[in-house]
Amino acid sequence: MNKKVVLAGGTGFVGQFLAAQLRDSGYQVLIISRQPGHIQWQDDKAIMEALNNADMLINLAGKSVNCRYNDQNKAEIFSSRLQTTKILGEAILKCSNPPELWINSSTGTIYRHAEDRAMTESTGEIGGGFSVDVATQWEQMFFSFNTPRTRQVALRMAIVLGKAGGVMGPFKNLVKFGLGGKQGNGRQKFSWIHIKDVLNIILFIKNNSQLAGVVNCSSPNPVDNQKLMQTLRESMNMKFGLPSPVWLLKMGAVLIKTETELILKSRWVIPERLTAAGFQFEYPDIKSAITNLLK
Repeated sequence: MNKKVVLAGGTGFVGQFLAAQLRDSGYQVLIISRQPGHIQWQDDKAIMEALNNADMLINLAGKSVNCRYNDQNKAEIFSSRLQTTKILGEAILKCSNPPELWINSSTGTIYRHAEDRAMTESTGEIGGGFSVDVATQWEQMFFSFNTPRTRQVALRMAIVLGKAGGVMGPFKNLVKFGLGGKQGNGRQKFSWIHIKDVLNIILFIKNNSQLAGVVNCSSPNPVDNQKLMQTLRESMNMKFGLPSPVWLLKMGAVLIKTETELILKSRWVIPERLTAAGFQFEYPDIKSAITNLLK
């Protein structure tokens, strides 16, 4: 019988990649989603049956934060994370043979805006504001469950770089149309992770039982925004890129219905625990990652 993984919220670009890769590795992958053709969130019995005898539960569920932070979207961002985590925790407690590992997505945005020093699991300072409130309440809900037979890991993910979906498409378009200069002052840190290393990290955590609690999922080599855009231009053979001042970014964010925080917050996240445990990144630097993704 195949090893079994339950992927909650597995229809986004990260989830689709993980599902395909895990199936290729011999796993049976069951997906919980609001989309038809998968286990539905309101089907408590099917969720519990899926989790019983599973090797691993990976929860990626949550409405995208790439939207305007109006009251309706804020409520959906909160509920899509807290309610799904609560459903999964309650189902695990009812299982006769629960999964050995529960990885719940979190975010590196939980740390404060940092241009002065890196944020690690041991020394990082929690920030403030809406996005941080979402992250902290999400982790509080996750760790509120006492699951003695299921190891819990909150994966504080940096911005995921992949070929299909995520931020690479918009970044490539900016460069293509000559707008690939620095954004704001360009000094804000950009913490990132190649999507293949997300998979590698999940499998590494599965095989290293000492890893529990909070784990930063990010490259060990974040770059500032100016370096990021320079690397993209060089990789796309674009000699120039107009910079985007803050006032222009604010106007553009309104037009495309998003928030400037996604670009201007300085996320300086370092994977201290993974490095200490001996994890080897397949794409440790931004140049190798972008070169791979632009193939």
